[in-house]
Amino acid sequence: MRAMSEQERRPESDGRDFADAAWSVPSYLLSGILVWGGLGWLLAKWSGVHAFIPIGVILGAVLAVYLVYLKYGR
Repeated sequence: MRAMSEQERRPESDGRDFADAAWSVPSYLLSGILVWGGLGWLLAKWSGVHAFIPIGVILGAVLAVYLVYLKYGR
């Protein structure tokens, strides 16, 4: 009995994996910026300290890049 190679074990993907990654990476980045920026905007509106908006946007971008790294970078 012979061992199967890596290419034989994996089914053909016809480029769908790349297309999924191409759509999910910008989606992670955009949603992280919008969600955390929105939370920063709400905190700024509630507290009157407008520094929360850029902090939320930057935090959202950093966390989104970290999620992309966890999913695709390893």
